[in-house]
Amino acid sequence: MSSTGRHASTAILWFPTRLGVTTTVAGLAALTAIVVAVAANTAGSRSAARPVPTTVKLNIPTANAVPAVSGLGQLPGGAPSVAAPPRRATMPRPAALPLVLTAVDHRDCPAAAAACVDLTRHVTWLQAGQKITFGPIQMEPGKPGSAHQTPRGTFRVQWKAGPSLISNIYHEPMPWATFFAPGGIAFHGGSLTAWSHGCVHLTVRNAHYYNEHLPIGAEVVVF
Repeated sequence: MSSTGRHASTAILWFPTRLGVTTTVAGLAALTAIVVAVAANTAGSRSAARPVPTTVKLNIPTANAVPAVSGLGQLPGGAPSVAAPPRRATMPRPAALPLVLTAVDHRDCPAAAAACVDLTRHVTWLQAGQKITFGPIQMEPGKPGSAHQTPRGTFRVQWKAGPSLISNIYHEPMPWATFFAPGGIAFHGGSLTAWSHGCVHLTVRNAHYYNEHLPIGAEVVVF
């Protein structure tokens, strides 16, 4: 065989071999593209089906949070404070006094009195011939200098009521009322931390005791 024939034969074998490799590479590339497309489509479907997590905002105090405080002014560092609600106005109260009687008490409440009321010290007691039979106990009168101040003087028990009496003027309970002065002034159960409307407030238990131990006509001295 001539050299020309050998080169021709080699050329014939080389071209088909190179063509086959090219075809194979092209096929693999196409297959890879298909696989990638399918994978992307599957991932997209899963992503669409998966619920999106909801972000929950937690109210966690930080180090810069300003605490609420009572009163006016500012906290250290210039942070404004929170004003406390305004307090309800309260009426002046006398200083706490020991519940004992003095010579002045005995002087101002005569021996003939069965019940004595000291408006200055907010105490009252029962007696027989100036011998104490009950008390002294705390009481609450009407506000001095007002239209509801408790009257001073010597009075007598006029009538008594039971535990269910209601004032027809102020529509407030007056349990165990013992009336002794004009205008409906009486010993009765009521608040010991608020002025009365002129009566003498006692605890309900003490008002009951007064009601039982002060007969009609008994003398009451308020000073």
